[in-house]
Amino acid sequence: MSKLESIIKGLGSKQMGRITVLDAGYVEDDSAEGQEFMAALQGETRGLREEEVVRGVVVEIRGKDVIIDIGYKGSGTVNLDEFNNPDGTQGVQVGDVVEVLLEMLEDANGNVRLSRERAEKMKIWDEVEKAFRSNMTVHGTVLEKVKGGLAVDIGIRAFLPGSQVDMKPVRNLDPYLGKSFDMKVIKVNRRRGNIVLSRKLFLETINASLKEETLAGLEEGKLVEGAIKNITEYGAFVDLGGVDGLLHITDMSWGRLNHPSEMFQVGDKVEVAVLKYDKDTERVSLGYKQKFPDPWLSVEERYPIQATVKGKVVSITDYGAFVELEPGIEGLVHVSEMSWTKKVKSAKGMVNLGDQVEALILQVDSENRRISLGMKQITPNPWMAIAEKYQPGMIVTGTVRNITEFGAFVELEEGIDGLIHVSDFSWTKKIKHPGEIVKKGDSVTAKVLNLDPLAQRMSLGVKQMEPNVWEIFFENHNVGAVITGKIARLTDFGAFVDLGDGIEGLVHVSELSRKRVEDIQKEFTAGQELTMKIVKLDPTERRIGLSVKQLEQDMERGDFEAAKARQPEFKKATLADAFNKAERE
Repeated sequence: MSKLESIIKGLGSKQMGRITVLDAGYVEDDSAEGQEFMAALQGETRGLREEEVVRGVVVEIRGKDVIIDIGYKGSGTVNLDEFNNPDGTQGVQVGDVVEVLLEMLEDANGNVRLSRERAEKMKIWDEVEKAFRSNMTVHGTVLEKVKGGLAVDIGIRAFLPGSQVDMKPVRNLDPYLGKSFDMKVIKVNRRRGNIVLSRKLFLETINASLKEETLAGLEEGKLVEGAIKNITEYGAFVDLGGVDGLLHITDMSWGRLNHPSEMFQVGDKVEVAVLKYDKDTERVSLGYKQKFPDPWLSVEERYPIQATVKGKVVSITDYGAFVELEPGIEGLVHVSEMSWTKKVKSAKGMVNLGDQVEALILQVDSENRRISLGMKQITPNPWMAIAEKYQPGMIVTGTVRNITEFGAFVELEEGIDGLIHVSDFSWTKKIKHPGEIVKKGDSVTAKVLNLDPLAQRMSLGVKQMEPNVWEIFFENHNVGAVITGKIARLTDFGAFVDLGDGIEGLVHVSELSRKRVEDIQKEFTAGQELTMKIVKLDPTERRIGLSVKQLEQDMERGDFEAAKARQPEFKKATLADAFNKAERE
């Protein structure tokens, strides 16, 4: 540093960089520093070098020219625009001590060429190089997008690569335009005018410091403040200061939450509780709902069984609707509890999201956090009236509403169905499917067999409209009696014989003849009449065992007449006989 610069530096610090100028000459200051400056300014000429930043005094402002005396044969000139402030106001006055670049000691016209702008830039380059060497930060404003990144003004133009804009990859650089940031200098080349910056490195440095401080203060159960950094379907990541903690969706609210965005947005400030902190992995689990009392702890007191409640439908499924009774408390109305009479297959057709509904508390399970609600219980059960109206044994007529493999549902009145089981259509026919007998929309007359109003079930029967031919048969026939019938069908193991009124008995192949039957299909035919002996009667299973063989053996022994005498006299019972008997009784 030259003697003049040293004096100016000391003088500037004491006299704010100003001296008094009169008639293009200096008025000596009474102080020793001022006199020393004047002497140095007059004599300091040999130490000046071109392309060097020097200090001088503004001695005159002439139009757009600022005349500066640097102590070399006279003065140099700088354009006034180089001193103007950013808002356009004049930034220099006569008497100011300023720094300028000495571009040329003497040009062709014998003038000193000075530059204020280049001096400022050289000072900035010095500061940038110092920041680079010392790992310090610089502050700049983003000017525009350029190939591969952003152009930044830090006093001079610098380059911020796209990969160095943030700690995470940035696809859209538009939001950064016009913004000001602190950055690190990662590359400097003054000769080429190249400066490369990194905001990512600056943020990482800051975060590392914050992280260390944050981790030192973390402990389970502690309340901490942070900002929502990112939101996913399963939760939100909260920036606690260099450390991200996960706030899972299940720990956001005691109530139902379909998505974290229903409660939080990126950038929101939030106070959360530290639920778990793993020092080894530095993983932090956070909770928001834990700041508030668990509403399920006292739910049994506030919602007793059989109490009537009101709530809002917050979710609908095929099997039921969830009703919010209060924040954090929901109850389920199962489809079976929605209507006394409608056959509800899905709750979607019964209620809508947001509906206000009234229901009855059916069950409370605080341990599993479940409440069962009933909507139909708010109104009287029509099946209680049905039980009085339709007594067992009553003959009713209705319309077939639905047919299943096990029976047909017959609607007697709106919402009231009775079931005719497949086994209750006929006493004797083997019906595999109700569709063999009835079709949807058919009118059917049946007898009420049973009614359970609590289970909302009614059993009907068609065959019960007629006498039970099986009972009649078993009442009028005994083992050992002789009977005649026609072969209905043949099987490998015997012949089923039609005994009348739809009743069949089985003659096993071993009982068809005293002779061995080699081929039943060739030796016997459907419709062939047989006279047989009854060898087995099973009323419970409705099975009748017959034998031609044993009858032939009895006849061979001369016991045929004796066999006939052992059975009471009777004519072959028919349905007509049964009806006549019933009328007489």
